[in-house]
Amino acid sequence: GSFMLVNTSGRFAGQKAHLLMPHLKENDTHCIDFHYYVSSKSGSSPGTLNIYVKVNDGPLGNPVWNTSITGAWNRTELAISTFWPNFYQVVFEVVTSGHPGYVAIDEVKVLGHPCTKTPHFLRLQSVEVNAGQFATFQCTANGGTDSSDRLWLQGIYVRDAPLKDIKVFNARRFVALFSVVNATKRDAGNYRCMIRTEGGVGVSNYAELIVKEPPVPIAPPQLSSVGATYLWIQLNANSINGDGPIIQREVEYRTSSGSWYDIQPVDSTSYKIGHLDPDTEYEISVLLTRPGEGGTGSPGPALKTRTKCADPMRGPRKLEVVEIKSRQITICWEPFGYNVTRCHRYNLTVHYRYQAGGQEQVREEVSWDTESSHPQHTITNLSPYTNVSIKLVLMNPEGRKESQELVVQTDEDVPSAVPLESIQGSTFEEKIFLQWREPVQTYGVITLYEV
Repeated sequence: GSFMLVNTSGRFAGQKAHLLMPHLKENDTHCIDFHYYVSSKSGSSPGTLNIYVKVNDGPLGNPVWNTSITGAWNRTELAISTFWPNFYQVVFEVVTSGHPGYVAIDEVKVLGHPCTKTPHFLRLQSVEVNAGQFATFQCTANGGTDSSDRLWLQGIYVRDAPLKDIKVFNARRFVALFSVVNATKRDAGNYRCMIRTEGGVGVSNYAELIVKEPPVPIAPPQLSSVGATYLWIQLNANSINGDGPIIQREVEYRTSSGSWYDIQPVDSTSYKIGHLDPDTEYEISVLLTRPGEGGTGSPGPALKTRTKCADPMRGPRKLEVVEIKSRQITICWEPFGYNVTRCHRYNLTVHYRYQAGGQEQVREEVSWDTESSHPQHTITNLSPYTNVSIKLVLMNPEGRKESQELVVQTDEDVPSAVPLESIQGSTFEEKIFLQWREPVQTYGVITLYEV
């Protein structure tokens, strides 16, 4: 056994004395047992006795046990569960308070059997979680525990975690659960289970908390081809921020205006998004998932792209006459919208034809009255008393559709004059016989000539 005596008289506060045990490799459960004494005549503590368990010559970490006043010799056990091939070293430290007195350690023994007053932990397993999740460590121990014991998860360079739950199976076995909540990369590191009982302290091996960042693509998807109701994209998600492996890919797409969106699972590097609206802008991004709860990253950068226009569904319907005059006709039709035009860019033209001077005249003009709830159009400069064939043509960049044809006759109008040079007179004794040609434009049925 080792012995250490620190006389704190004449020492200022904060001075340290150390007793280092040799390195130990533990193949099976064993126990370190020691006696200690902290005393002063004044009743003020002469200093603090700290015990550290340093693993594999790593950092000292936080004390596993400490005390500052006893007034008599006491015995304490250290149940250290650091398993081979790892090795550990117990460090006793006295930190003076500035008051005179004595701190002593004696009869430090490594026992070949388990501790009797303190539980021993079984091997603690490492835990991997995704950022933002709860990381739960399960500390299983051989031995009993009661409500006066203190249990905690001790971190090295990271914050300690409090006890979440404890399950006691029997007098010789219990499991303590500890949670690191909303784990971030800052919480990643080594943790070990700790129990402080009246008779000593139990220390487990260090296990690692590994915190993975869910993957996010660095670049937006790429466009391969565009249709009126589909978009082919390349996922372009090989370069990521965050951690793999990637076990699922999804495509999220939404309309740039409005709140509609959808998510589709994808099992290849290219994907056809179907059942889209023509001539509509979409924003498309890729979601990647790694294993574990909360493993889906936020959507990557979005590709903004527009579908093509589609062929109009049909031509305008219910083409009707509003008003007929001798030289003009006003028509109307049923209003239509995007569900018919299938494009936000389109035009509507009025096509009409009629006979004039023995020749067929064909004309067309654009109607601007397409947004109205009572659309109509007036064709002017027509000839009176003439049959006119009229139809509407709806056109967008992808195609055209026609209405049914409507045949309308313009009203009659005043005829033009009888050509003067055609009037010929034959004179007789008691009469003059006249004859003449028809007017150039009759504009209807001539019912009467007056002389």
